[in-house]
Amino acid sequence: MSHIFDLLFSQYSGYSNTNIALEIIAVIFGLLSVWYAKKDSILVFPTGIVSTIIFVYLLYKWELIGDMMINAYYFLMSMYGWYLWTRKIDKTHFIPITKTTIQEKRTAIIIFVLTLFFVFVVYQIFDKWNSWVAYVDTITTAIFFVGMWLMAKKKLENWIFWIIGDIISVPLYLYKGYTFTSFQYLIFTIIAIYGYLAWRKTLNKPKTILT
Repeated sequence: MSHIFDLLFSQYSGYSNTNIALEIIAVIFGLLSVWYAKKDSILVFPTGIVSTIIFVYLLYKWELIGDMMINAYYFLMSMYGWYLWTRKIDKTHFIPITKTTIQEKRTAIIIFVLTLFFVFVVYQIFDKWNSWVAYVDTITTAIFFVGMWLMAKKKLENWIFWIIGDIISVPLYLYKGYTFTSFQYLIFTIIAIYGYLAWRKTLNKPKTILT
């Protein structure tokens, strides 16, 4: 048992208590954000913003550029999504959950490709092509960029991107040595599956009250 514990948490022996506490807080708010997303609650955005701000700070210190960019992007998309979700389609109804249109699918492909190119350039500048992890980071960054954009626009398919990206991230973060964050993505995966099923039940049904 102690061997397993050491395998999962030994890397934290060199961390400050402050950074460990911050990672735990960021994970908790991240989990709350995904839970609120599953519930189609506007609280997905303020809780997500707290998590992303902390992670941007931590990932900058850990020199994980790709992951830091993901969270910085999450912050911007959370602000954008917060605005969109509070818009009304008439006097009493807010925008509903819908499926992506053909044009939105094309835009998603463009976002995916541009993200791959952007991350490639950034990694070139910071000379980060020193491990296979960098290549996986590039893919997950593109997946999450599309997923967050679709969530901000309240599209059902956002969950598919989250599920794929989360599944990849569980072993990836464990390999990087960030056990708490790896556990977070494991729980994210489970919630995302339930989120997809929950959103599908309320497809095209606009809400009259934001909760």
